[in-house]
Amino acid sequence: MIYKMGEYNVAVIGAGHAGVEAALASARLGCRTIMFTISLDQIANMPCNPSIGGTAKGHLVREIDALGGEMGKAADKCFIQSRMLNRGKGAAVHSLRVQADRVKYHNYMKNVCEKQENLYIKQGEISEIVVEDGKVTAVRTSLGAEYAVKAAIIATGTYLKGKIHIGEASYESGPDSALPSIGLSQSLRENGVELRRFKTGTPCRVHRRSIDFDKMEIQNGDDEIVPFSFETNADNLENVVSCYVTYTNSKTHEVILANLDRSPLYSGRIEGVGPRYCPSIEDKIVRFSDKPRHQLFVEPMGLTTEEFYLQGMSSSLPEDVQLKFLQTIKGLENVEIMRPAYAIEYDCCDPTQLFPTLEFKKIGGLYGAGQFNGSSGYEEAAAQGIVAGINAALKLKGEEPVILERSGSYIGTLVDDLVTKGCSDPYRMMTSRSEYRLILRQDNADQRLSPIGHRIGLISDERYDNLLKKIELINAEVKRISTLNMGPSKALNDFLEEKGTAPLKSGCKMADLVRRPQIKYSELALFDPERPHLSREIAEEVELEIKYAGYISKQLEQIGQMKNLEDVKLPIDADYSQIKGIRLEAAEKLDKIKPISLGQASRISGVSPADISMLSVWLRQRGDK
Repeated sequence: MIYKMGEYNVAVIGAGHAGVEAALASARLGCRTIMFTISLDQIANMPCNPSIGGTAKGHLVREIDALGGEMGKAADKCFIQSRMLNRGKGAAVHSLRVQADRVKYHNYMKNVCEKQENLYIKQGEISEIVVEDGKVTAVRTSLGAEYAVKAAIIATGTYLKGKIHIGEASYESGPDSALPSIGLSQSLRENGVELRRFKTGTPCRVHRRSIDFDKMEIQNGDDEIVPFSFETNADNLENVVSCYVTYTNSKTHEVILANLDRSPLYSGRIEGVGPRYCPSIEDKIVRFSDKPRHQLFVEPMGLTTEEFYLQGMSSSLPEDVQLKFLQTIKGLENVEIMRPAYAIEYDCCDPTQLFPTLEFKKIGGLYGAGQFNGSSGYEEAAAQGIVAGINAALKLKGEEPVILERSGSYIGTLVDDLVTKGCSDPYRMMTSRSEYRLILRQDNADQRLSPIGHRIGLISDERYDNLLKKIELINAEVKRISTLNMGPSKALNDFLEEKGTAPLKSGCKMADLVRRPQIKYSELALFDPERPHLSREIAEEVELEIKYAGYISKQLEQIGQMKNLEDVKLPIDADYSQIKGIRLEAAEKLDKIKPISLGQASRISGVSPADISMLSVWLRQRGDK
């Protein structure tokens, strides 16, 4: 029996990291939004490691915050250890990572959603998407409740036909023994959505009392903490826990190799494709047989639990084998497993079915976000969630969509990779995926994206005004030290020689000294009595702008060249098979992807520069610019 349960603008299906950001963005933009979750106790759950950020992922979190999202604020409120990764490398790959309190993070996000105006939260399983005349008109629960909607965002994570594998045992389940979503896959297929099976996994959780930390390497947080959110005051942030590192060894590897026949990954029972960049420990041992050891991070799950997470040790081996190989590792000889590791299979879509807005090409008002789109990771999910939520709301308001270019953000790179190139395994964001890493630093995310967030209504006037003041201060200081003359002196030359760089023989600009790799802008304060008082954040920006000015200029030129292609729009209804001069393979790819611009078309695998030239000719003949 089907019964009516009201009307809403946007339905968000799933309340993980993608669903929460999508629902908050939609509601904050004035749309009456309803978010469905199989369990209210699973909102913003962290079924894997309760950590936020990491290499490239930290960039995504800062960009989410810069657009007006919530993940950065939540991480700042709930972290128990914070570290900036890759400090020994260039600024382009500096990435913030925090270990969060899992329970606190869930409670924080649940409460934010509960208090958000225009957002309604409902525990229920959506089993059907109602599509009429190629557009979403309603969603239905497994109980028969129908909610009339104008848009729906699918953010089902690993719940969609989820299946757990632990050794010889397999059963239908979502993560953390939650109920899976069963009926929705069939409804999506009936509406023409192509689905496939992916697989991911998570390590076991072990009891604190069974760990010998003295045998492990300690890993403390940073003394000076950098927050994720540009609105967070760093003065009150502090680290309260330590994390630890240990390693596998030859005995560990022997145990795993001797039991591969009991792994569903190698027995053939797992059909889904697993992540290339975050493999299980058994996969690591087989693929990287030349490595004598693999790193294992031992990290607390929170302040109100004795559970520890073994990062780097996901597995689908039987529980007895898990215990046996863990006991071979230094510090884990007496380990107690509280939750065994498992692999999970789930349904997801081929993201090439989506526009860069994350709307399905064939179903108006239907959007995908997060692991449903073939990606992996909390941060990737949240990034897609805010994009889908923004664009669903803007479409219903009759406004232009937000399409983030890969030259302007890691989020743009992520979305472009998914919808243009697709993914053959769970997609993970990495700094190497961006051609413009020096421009897309984590420190300048607000300068790049907050103007967009302000324009659409997710960034307040006050926050935007503060950003403009910050930019003004940066530019003023860059200009000042670029014109400030520095003459040779004994004190200055002694300092330069101490730093391992040549002393001055004649005068130079202070900016010239800052450009030297041995010298930091902050260290020159002793020789700069007129220097204005600047925050640490602004001082770092000044230094980066000066040090990398030449490289930044070159990347901006590259971006300008690519923008020429991005600005040339392609008609959505183009029949590429009818365009003379385009190869058959290219025409097939173009017809499938339906690129919105020449820039996007140029990134499609199988489309050559010659094909792009023919497209340009065709557009000119049509009279398009």
